[in-house]
Order: sequence, then structure tokens, then C-alpha cells
Amino acid sequence: MPMPFTPKRRMMAIVALAALSVGVPFTIAQQPTSPPATSQSAGQKPEDQKSDDTQQSTETLKINVNVVQLFFNVKDKHGALIPNLTKDDFDIAEDGQKQTVKYFTPETNLPLTLGILIDSSGSQLRVLDMEKEVGGAFLKQVLTDKDLAYVLDFNVDASLIQDFTRDVQRLQKALNSVKINSGVTMPTLPGAGGGPVPTAASPGTVLYDAVYLSAHDMLAKEVGRKAMILLTDGEDEGSRLKLRDAIEAAQKADSIVYVLLCADRGFYGSMSIGYGGEGEMKKLTEQTGGRVINVGNKFDKLREAFDQIAAELRSQYNIGYTPTNTKLDGGYRKLEIKNKQGYKIQARAGYYAGRKED
Repeated sequence: MPMPFTPKRRMMAIVALAALSVGVPFTIAQQPTSPPATSQSAGQKPEDQKSDDTQQSTETLKINVNVVQLFFNVKDKHGALIPNLTKDDFDIAEDGQKQTVKYFTPETNLPLTLGILIDSSGSQLRVLDMEKEVGGAFLKQVLTDKDLAYVLDFNVDASLIQDFTRDVQRLQKALNSVKINSGVTMPTLPGAGGGPVPTAASPGTVLYDAVYLSAHDMLAKEVGRKAMILLTDGEDEGSRLKLRDAIEAAQKADSIVYVLLCADRGFYGSMSIGYGGEGEMKKLTEQTGGRVINVGNKFDKLREAFDQIAAELRSQYNIGYTPTNTKLDGGYRKLEIKNKQGYKIQARAGYYAGRKED
């Protein structure tokens, strides 16, 4: 059965349109596509669809009430999660202006929409099987019958390999189907086998494009708690879009981004190339309320990292306010939450106000 949108052509066409909108040169052979369908109309199975009544009530809320909703974690200086706080323990400001909290709940059971983005470029060759095994176990552990998840694979292009579903077995099967694609073509000279030198440079890994597409085409129209988990070495070498475009798309989708840095240092050493993806990944996660966890090629570290993410997703506070700035101009608003006891807040750095025509 075909995917709701073609994994490569449709997704890369969306990147082409986005690249044009931000002034990035891009050439594509396909005809221009129509605006992307919302994720709720992406051909979900009946058992995966949310009820019409829920969708209608949510849309009514979005239209009639301009409420900023924020999910966040609170930690002590050792990184331990702090439960049982109240709204009186927090101050929230937008662009430096204090806001009045309208509601506050320690939500741990709200439905979650989760995207697993797995890097299958050549540098992941010796860690990919580990990512599949531990990632599959995490999905079984964290997803409930109220949650939805999808799997996106990226290397020299981005592919949706499992659309929204509640079926953990389908998600695990999708993860297990991922294979390395380095984009490198080996020479085949007469009388000789493939050699160690590629015929052309690899177009590179489209990490930023994958994050943009996950946010824009999958999560933007979903409601409630949303998160992406990237399994990658953090290196982007071929995206049409920039890191800032990926961050903006994630913020507009109200999605937290976690990055699990999985890299075989032996690969980088053997190729005589540097490894420096962590800095950019910290920018991505800090702006969206997630964080980077460096696991290298260690099975136990990866399992522990997934356990930490599961605990954080179950221990989120949910705060909401009606902003004093009522302009619906699409502009970026900086957010700051402070805890009166001095605990550390893990939250996204800002949001984009909706436009009147939205």
C-alpha cells in the first residue's frame, strides 16, 4: 500500500518550496506540488485517526482563544526531575513582559505525538543496528494506546517509512527496515571490482531538511504534546535548508527536539575527518526545549538516554497564558520561565505568533 506522500519525491519537493521561500538555490525535476496536506489527512488507518469530535473542539479552541501553551521539565542542579510544583512556583515572561498564568497542570498522561528520525548515512554503519534495537524497545516502553508515532529515515534524502500509527510492531518493523545509504557510487572498471574510492563526492546527509519536514509536514497540524527524537551523529552535509530553518519549523510546530548523538569514532578516525555535529545539535535542542545526549557507540548509554527521555516526557508540566501582546503578526516571541526556588527549567526558547489568516 503506498505511503500518504511519496517518501522521496513529495518530501524533497516540499524542501524545494521551502528553500525558495528563504532564498536558497534549489533545482528539482518534478512539477511544482500543491501545498502539503495536513498530517491528519495523510491517509491514516481508521484505528489511528483521532475522533472528529476531538478535532472539531480543538479547532474551535484554536480559533476562539489565543492561548500560548508550553510543556517543560524542572530539574535540580544534578539533573534530577522535580515533581509536585504549583503555578505559584513559576514566573513566565514573553519578550520581557510578565504574563498571567491562566492554567497550570503537571500533565504526564496527555496524548503524545512522537517522531523518530534515524540517520542512515555511511557514518552510522556500525551503530545502526544498536539504534534499531534500543529505539524499538523505547517505543514499546513509552507509547500508550492514546499516542501516535511515525518513523522517518534520512541520508542523502529524507523518507517517511511509517506514517502515524499506534501500532508499536509496525513502528519497530519500520525501524528494522532501515538500511545504510551513503550516496556513494563505487567505480566498476572493466576487469575490476568496486574500489575504495568513490566516483563522485557524496551529496551528504540532509539532517536539517529531515527536521524541517518532520515539523512542517507531520507535526504542525497535530495538537497536544509533540516531540522528535533524532538518532544521528549530528553532521549535516547536504541539506537545502539551514539550521535556522529547521529550528523555526520545530518551534512553529511546538515540537520538542531531542538528539541522541550516536557515532562510531572509529569511522571518523579511519576517514581522517573531523567530528563536530554536537554544537549545532545543541542549538537545535536548546531552542526547542529538548537536549543533546552523547552516547557514542555504547549500547548501555543509548538505552539510558532513551530511559531519560521517557522519564522527561512523563514528567512535563503544562502552563498556559493569554499573551498581553495580542498582535497576530507571525512574529517571534521570546519566552522565559523562572522557578522561584532556583530550579533549572528545560523549555523551548520562544514561539511564533499566529497570523490572522491562519
